[in-house]
Formats: sequence, C-alpha cells, structure tokens
Amino acid sequence: MNNTSDTNNLQVTTSHKQILRIALPISLAIMVPQLNFITNNIFLGGLGQEALGLAGITGVYYLIFAVIGHGLNNGLQALISRRAGENRIDQIGKLFTQGIYISFGFAAIGILLTWFLAPMILGWALHDPQRVAIAVRFLNIRIIGLPFLYVYQMRNALLVGTNQSKYLIIGTATEAVVNVFFDYGLIYGKFGLPQLGFNGAAYASIFSEIAGLFVLFLVLRINGISKRLQLFSTWVFEPINSKLIVVQSAPLIAQHAISIISWEFFYILIEHHGARDLAVSNTMRNIFGFFGCFTWAFAATTNTMVSNVIGQNKHDLVMPLIKKIMRWSVGFASIVCLLLNLFPHAFLSIYGQGEDFIQAGIPVLRVVSFALVLMSVSIVWMNAVTGSGNSTMNLATEFTAIILYCIYVFTVLEKMQLPITWGWGSEWLYWATLLIPSFWYMQSGRWKKIKI
Repeated sequence: MNNTSDTNNLQVTTSHKQILRIALPISLAIMVPQLNFITNNIFLGGLGQEALGLAGITGVYYLIFAVIGHGLNNGLQALISRRAGENRIDQIGKLFTQGIYISFGFAAIGILLTWFLAPMILGWALHDPQRVAIAVRFLNIRIIGLPFLYVYQMRNALLVGTNQSKYLIIGTATEAVVNVFFDYGLIYGKFGLPQLGFNGAAYASIFSEIAGLFVLFLVLRINGISKRLQLFSTWVFEPINSKLIVVQSAPLIAQHAISIISWEFFYILIEHHGARDLAVSNTMRNIFGFFGCFTWAFAATTNTMVSNVIGQNKHDLVMPLIKKIMRWSVGFASIVCLLLNLFPHAFLSIYGQGEDFIQAGIPVLRVVSFALVLMSVSIVWMNAVTGSGNSTMNLATEFTAIILYCIYVFTVLEKMQLPITWGWGSEWLYWATLLIPSFWYMQSGRWKKIKI
C-alpha cells in the first residue's frame, strides 16, 4: 500500500539546497570514524613507527570486511531510496530488517575467516614473524566488532535513503568520544584501565561501535522514525526481499572487497620497503579517509538522489543532478588539495615521528592530494551508476581498474624497487580507469531500462 501523505513524502528535489542538506550531515558522520582512525594512529604513534606501520596492515585488513558491509549498505540504500521515491513507505522497514539478517550472516563468515585463515595469510605475506604475531593478536580481537559495525552501517542506508541524514551525526559523535576515551585509556593504561598497548586500540574500536549503535537505535525510537518507517514491525524472514538485496548488493560487495584486497596487497609491498615507508603510507590512508569525507558524502548523495529521482520517473532530471553534485564534490576536493599542498609539514607533524618522516612523506602527500581531486569526479559518476540500479556495471569497472592497479604497483614497487611516491601514483591510474566507463554508461542512457 502506498502512503502519499505529506508527512511521509520522502521524494527529493534536485536543488543545490537539497544536495547540501543530504551531503553535509553525511560528510560529518563519515568524518567522525576517520577521526577515530587518525586518533588511533596518533596514540599508536607514541609506541613507535613499528606500531604505526602495523596499524596500516591491520587497518586495511579490517577494512576488507568493513567494505563488504559498505557494499551491502550501498545496495540497500539504493533500494530504500527507490522505494522512498515511489512513496512505498511500507516496504522500507521490511528491507531494513532483511538487511540486518544478511549482515549478521556476513559478519559470522568474517569472524571465522579471520580466526582460522588470517594467521596463515599474514604469515605468508609479511617478512617479519614478530609483526605477524602482533597483527594476528590484534585482528582476533578487532574482528569481534564486525556484527556491530554491519548493523551500524545499515543505519546509513536507512537514514540516507529516507533523506534523514542529519541524524547520522549523533551516533558518530558518540562513537568518537568513546573511542578517544578508551584509546588513550587502554593503550597507555590511563583512567584506571589496564595498559594493553597495541591491542588497546582494538578494544577501543569495538566499544565505540557498540556505543554508537546503541545511541542510533535510541535516536530512531525517540524521534518516531522507527514507527514512521515501520521498522521492526515484523521479524519474519522474507526470501523475496532478501534475494533482491543480495542481487543488488553482491556486485557492490565484490567491488569494494577486491578494491580493498588490492590495497592490502599494496601495503604488503610497501612493508617490503621498511617500517618508515609503511608508516608514511599509513598516514596517506588517513588522508584519503579524513579529507575524502566530503567526496564520499557526495558519492552517497548521488546514489540516493539518483535512485529517488528515477523512482519518481523523472529521468530527464538525472544528468543535470549528477553534474550539480559533481561540481560540489570537485569544489571541496580542490580546497583540500590546496590546503594539503600549502601546509604539508603541519599535517604530517601531528604523528610525532620526526623530521625524517615528514620529509619522506611530503612528496607522497602531494601525489595523494591531486588524486583526491580525480577521485571526487570518478566517485560521483560511479555512484550514479549504483543509484541507477546497475551494480553489475560497477563490478566490471572495478575489476578492470584493479587488474591495472595491481600490475602497476607490483611492477613499480616490487620489480623496479622505485620510491613509494611512484607507488602512490597508482591512485591516478585507478580513479581514471573507474571514471571513463561510468561516465560513458550514464551518458549513454542505458540506465533508463533498469528496474529494481
């Protein structure tokens, strides 16, 4: 049954105001977890470059499983946005419940794989047995937070897909405060807590995810969102909706997973260049995470708005909408690029690793900062494809880009043994390869035939 009352009308307009109303809260919500990553690395930097470098290896490993949830989230978000555009409110709660069931299944698989296979994989990949042992102990703890993270990510799909992204900030702010408290307390043994060193960051991250999830559901209930969207009105497993979510999300999950697996491959190659280069590269991951917040926010906005507008059967508004969002995305990325190139020393100095570390990091920082601008264009067009419903197209594009990326980094870093600045040039190749087919597909108009 369609609900078309004014209070439940979730259809979007394509104005600049609407774009920013959705994107800015998302950017702040994304920024908080990235601040958590940076906070972890600053505190771990106090344990030395070895710990900071290992944070890169373990962080990217966990990110492999985190982006599986992100792919599920993106597929679910496109479906929820489409139902919002169609004003089929009664279907949103059903989709959300099935998404939770599916996420728990993926979380169980991720935990088991980490406990039983990670020691073998890391033992094969890393040169130092001591690093392997430390990384395995950390990941065995960290992976326990996966179920909480996945349900937390479902929150993004729900709130962004129903144009209520302003509520994202509350949960992520809670997560940030809890993370900083337990990071400092458990890594260094402060506030009467045990001193756990490197493993303290794993426990801190789990506690923060649990806290953010609890506050999220509290917000949904207090603001009447649960009732309005008919969340948890039924816990019956629905094969039809579950299959729809899996079919829509599976290519996106595969896309994100192979992307991050290739990044782990990249970090393993960097590890062969030594602790300092590994530590420098870990800070570059922080840059992509933190300063890319606005870019990823506009990407999520593109996904939800394109799907919503198509749901309204306003196909003629899709291309002008994408171009509007792209201008905002490039504008923010250009400002970030300028600031990073004007003040590279100031940014790198916050890790407290000395002048040698800073001088090694500055040329890499310049390469990465310009890659952020290219990323700001590519990611909008890719998420436009996601919003159109053709997630298989995204997977094919990603697969091509990853093959070229892996060939490049292996040749440059392992065979030619060039400085890591050349290795980070792979980001330009990667984002350019993603842009070209995504742009072509949306311009071709073939997306108008897709139904989800």
